[in-house]
Amino acid sequence: MKNTCFKASQYACAALLIASSIAMVAYQVVSIDDVAAGLLYYVAQSFLLAGSIFGLDQYIRLVADKLKNKSEGEDAL
Repeated sequence: MKNTCFKASQYACAALLIASSIAMVAYQVVSIDDVAAGLLYYVAQSFLLAGSIFGLDQYIRLVADKLKNKSEGEDAL
């Protein structure tokens, strides 16, 4: 249960980062027809963090599956 809540909070944080960066860019484009350099930096950092959250979790899951399959194969011998 604890691990599920932690993963849900990670995914919610990543989704909120992406949504907030898109909303801030959209607001700035509508209001002044330009995007400031600082906002572009925020967008890049938020997408990088969100991608790391999703990608790192997937990578750990793949490694764990490979280790599990390897240990099951050794037990059969």
